[in-house]
Amino acid sequence: MNKRLIFFGTAALVFLLDRITKLLIVHNISPGTSVEVGPVSLVHILNTGTAFGLLKSAGLIFTVAALLVSIYLIVRHQNYDSRMQLPLGLVLGGALGNVVDRFVYGAVIDFIDVHFWPVFNVADSAITIAIVLFIIMELKKSK
Repeated sequence: MNKRLIFFGTAALVFLLDRITKLLIVHNISPGTSVEVGPVSLVHILNTGTAFGLLKSAGLIFTVAALLVSIYLIVRHQNYDSRMQLPLGLVLGGALGNVVDRFVYGAVIDFIDVHFWPVFNVADSAITIAIVLFIIMELKKSK
């Protein structure tokens, strides 16, 4: 399959899922309110920090870093082999999803609460999955 299709298709899918889920939260759950959905709660949290609510005062730095990473990925993704396109697309879609929040709301909307981990969103999940995939690929490469 074409590298560009995998990369941009993955990024677009993550970005759209992230935006749609956040808009559903914004329009249906008041800030600070929690709705139980089985073992998970849906909450409406405005996160001024980084992923998983860390580094509360680093929002601007993180936004600039996410924009720089996004630009780098768009320009350089073709230099990586086909296996890397999926995780790179996950990172791009997740980074752009959270950057849009920072510009629109001044913070990132987090809403998935699994009760044993900080509240997160689809974009955070995509970036985390990408990191796991990068680690797996590196471990396989070193064998």
